[in-house]
Amino acid sequence: MMNNSLDTTMLFALMAAFAAGMVLGAFYFTALWQTVRRLPTTVSPVRLMLGSIVLRMAVLTVGFYFVMGGHWERMAAAMLGFVVMRKILTYRLGPQKVVEAIH
Repeated sequence: MMNNSLDTTMLFALMAAFAAGMVLGAFYFTALWQTVRRLPTTVSPVRLMLGSIVLRMAVLTVGFYFVMGGHWERMAAAMLGFVVMRKILTYRLGPQKVVEAIH
């Protein structure tokens, strides 16, 4: 009985880490998308790109660190959620919508 409870707890932790990875992915790729969309109209594109990458990477690093909590399994689940969110957003914002947004 005790082993079953441990498995359920671990499964819940992995599902939570996966969901957190999806949230981190949504933040990262949405912020990237907004940065790219603002580049043509900004006064200082270098400052925008550098500020964006520093902010995105800082949030991502801290987020993954806390989600991981010292367990590589949680990190793997969070990374999987991050990649899944990337695929979802790439599909939803596909190349056709990118071209339409530029024009």
